[in-house]
Amino acid sequence: MKRRPFHQLDVFTAVPLKGNPLAVVHAAEGLDDATLAAFARWTNLSETTFLLPPRDPVADYRVRIFTPGGELPFAGHPTLGSCHAWLAAGGVPKQAGMVVQECGVGLVRVRRSGARLAFAAPPLRRTGPLAIELLEHIAAGLRVPVADIVHHQWVDNGPGWCAVMLRSAEQVLALRPDMVALADIKLGVVGSQPSGHDTQFELRAFVPGLGVPEDPVTGSLNAGVAQWLIGAGLAPAAYVASQGAALGRAGRLYIEQDGATIWVGGDVAACVEGTVTL
Repeated sequence: MKRRPFHQLDVFTAVPLKGNPLAVVHAAEGLDDATLAAFARWTNLSETTFLLPPRDPVADYRVRIFTPGGELPFAGHPTLGSCHAWLAAGGVPKQAGMVVQECGVGLVRVRRSGARLAFAAPPLRRTGPLAIELLEHIAAGLRVPVADIVHHQWVDNGPGWCAVMLRSAEQVLALRPDMVALADIKLGVVGSQPSGHDTQFELRAFVPGLGVPEDPVTGSLNAGVAQWLIGAGLAPAAYVASQGAALGRAGRLYIEQDGATIWVGGDVAACVEGTVTL
C-alpha cells in the first residue's frame, strides 16, 4: 500500500457540482488491473483515471480510464480532467501550449487556451447510418416513434458510440428511456435548441451497460457527434453544446473545427485534492 496524490474534479463546467466529476490517481505505477477496476467501482463515478509514465516518447503522460464496469480506450471528460490534474501536480509539457496524452486509442493532443482545455477529436473507428433493426431497438428503448429520429449515425471513436437526432432539444430532455432495453447500446441523443438559446444542441448519453445509466457530460460522444454533424452540414464549424440538464447539471462543450481537426473544449473546476492509499 502506498499514498498517492489524488484529485477529484468537475469537468465541462467552471462551477463545481455542475459538470461531470472525475477521480484522478497520480503515480499509479505498481497497481494491478484488479485494483484499478476495484477503485473505479468504489468511487462509483462515471470514470476514474490513473496516471502513469508514458511509453511513447512523444507523450507527456499515459492514462488508463475506468468506468465502474470496465476500462475504456478513450473518453473525453477524463482526458480534459486528467490533463488538468497533471498540470496542477506540476507537469510540464514537452511542447509549449500543447499536452500529448497517451491512452488506449493512441496519442491525443490537448491544447490550452487560457484556463480552458480542448482535446483533438480522435478519428472515428466506425461511421455510417444505423441498421433499421438497431434503429427500431433504439426507438423502443427511448420510447419514441421511429419517425421522430430525424438523423442517425455511428460515431464510434473508441467507446462504441452510436447517435440519433430527435426533433428538438425539448424532446431530448423529456426522454424517460427503458435502461434495460438500452443495456447493450452506447447511445447518444441530440436535439437542436430553439433560436436564441445560448447553446446550439442538447445532448444526453445513455450507457447502462457500463454501470452508468446516464452520463452527465460526455466528451467522447460530443467529439463523435461534432464530426458527424459538421461533416454532414447539420451544424456550423463552431458551436456550444449543453449536456446534463436532465440530471441537474449544466455542462458546456465548446466545439471548433480548425482545418481537419475538431477540438472539444471545456472548463475544469477543482473540488478535492489530497492523497489516496492504494
